[in-house]
Amino acid sequence: MRITYVALALSLVTPAHAQIADPAHLSLAAGYKAAFTCSAYYNAGRSVEKINGDELHRIYPGYRDALASLSDVVIDEENKTVSVRYADDFPPRVSAWRPYFGCMQLPTGASADMAKNIPSARIKHTREAPRPLPEALSRDVAFIAAIDRAFDRATYGEGTETTAVLVVKDGAVIAEKYRDGFDRETPQRTWSVAKSIAATVIGAAVLDEIIDIDDAAGLAAWPGPIDPRGQITIANLLHMSSGLDSGPVGSRTDDVYLGGGRVVDHAITRRLIAAPGTRWTYANNDTLIAMRALREKIGNDKKYLAFPFKRVLHPLGMNHTFLETDWNGDFIMSSQVWTTARDLARLGLLYLGDGVWKGERILPEGWAAFVATPATSQPPLQSADGIQIGGYGAQFWLFGARHGLPAGTYAALGNRGQHLMIIPERNILIIRRGFDDNGGARFDIVSFASDVLAALPE
Repeated sequence: MRITYVALALSLVTPAHAQIADPAHLSLAAGYKAAFTCSAYYNAGRSVEKINGDELHRIYPGYRDALASLSDVVIDEENKTVSVRYADDFPPRVSAWRPYFGCMQLPTGASADMAKNIPSARIKHTREAPRPLPEALSRDVAFIAAIDRAFDRATYGEGTETTAVLVVKDGAVIAEKYRDGFDRETPQRTWSVAKSIAATVIGAAVLDEIIDIDDAAGLAAWPGPIDPRGQITIANLLHMSSGLDSGPVGSRTDDVYLGGGRVVDHAITRRLIAAPGTRWTYANNDTLIAMRALREKIGNDKKYLAFPFKRVLHPLGMNHTFLETDWNGDFIMSSQVWTTARDLARLGLLYLGDGVWKGERILPEGWAAFVATPATSQPPLQSADGIQIGGYGAQFWLFGARHGLPAGTYAALGNRGQHLMIIPERNILIIRRGFDDNGGARFDIVSFASDVLAALPE
């Protein structure tokens, strides 16, 4: 067995660490460090030094001090695990890697040797290698200048950190630029862009008549006619209007994302506080429940784990995309997906083609219109920090004239500046990836998209 002790020799947690955070918080911080190091190291091939400077830099403010107090990561190259110790008398937090499924956190208290029991499935490539995306790189000076400004850390947000920009027009890549350390084969975590990928997987299941958006989610954990959660439909979940209590900040599901918790223990156990379909609340849990509903509808765990690859990713040629799960085998497709700018371009092209890719229908006819149609309940026009946000469809954000963008524009958006803008009126995709400060300035994707469109001929 070959084990790498990264940077400094492993040191046990000292009493000073207990002054920084309580054990439960330290456990979450250690889970953060183990999970992000594992995913970036094995999914993207990035060094620990680079991971510390990007994936683990400018993270949620509440975790920064605790993360800085932790021991160095321990990487087991033979078993492909990453461990982070946070207590003298308890096992370290462990994240374990698998092909296609990326890294999965073991539950707290689990030892690294338990990783051999994690769920997986054999994923077969049944298709030829994907055709490369067509290229017609623009030489227009004004257009190139607009792309360059996305990387200057100032024009679209002071201190924002862009790693990739890709622009596709009429099916061809017309601009592509990466920051040092990234290229077209380097995946990053999508954060909530994953929600739009989840909607795409659900769409493929609708085409296959596995699920219907008007069906009740029908989870086994919500039994009998007396449980009102049984009225929640797949459409309610996709529209972020389940009516379930997701806490004061629905985008924070730390027990699952960082704590090694299971979806079935945290996401589906919430109580109903509003009638389904009547109130919009941004909630990671709604996406997690929709994917859990698909698992129960398929009824075979191996087939469920293979389904997104067989029906969506591999047909599109999204071969640099990793879909991570909890240790119970449920996809955490509200955030924990790692993919490249080019793979996101393939996803966007599927939507510009109304669900058809290379002559094959992947999504139902009209699915693109469905995800881009305003849900019955809508978010406020402005977010809490005064930044205007779009409306909401089905796991996609909606933009248009009030943002200075063409009508019908919609987008997949994620934390730290992950953006896929789909602009059907101009047949254009704009992808921007980044490592913006979590709690600091946001990259102004609306202004950037406007500048890109202004630099291109109609």
